[in-house]
Parts: sequence; C-alpha cells; structure tokens
Amino acid sequence: MTEVRINVEACDGCGKCVAECPNGVFELVNGKAKANAAECMTCYYCETLCPKLAIKVIE
Repeated sequence: MTEVRINVEACDGCGKCVAECPNGVFELVNGKAKANAAECMTCYYCETLCPKLAIKVIE
C-alpha cells in the first residue's frame, strides 16, 4: 500500500499538487495539502513538483 506523507510545516499551500496530480490525490484543507493515498498511482510526480519538498511517497 502506498503512503503519501506531507510535511505540513514545509507546505505553503501553493496548490501545485492539487492542480497537477494526474489522479487527483490532493486537496487543500486549511491552506495545507492533504492526500488520499488510496488514489495514488505511485508516479512520484508530486515529489518533484512540490517547490518546498513537502511531499514524500512511500511504497
């Protein structure tokens, strides 16, 4: 099972993960990214996309 960890201290709520994730895994909640790992296809795109390096995908 895939786990998507978000460092909420590093996340600035830019929304790039929300806009760019091909599976719609992310949403913004109270100005921070939140992930539904069940929808993750483990492409790691979010890790490279996040300017704050706040997202980590773990298989």
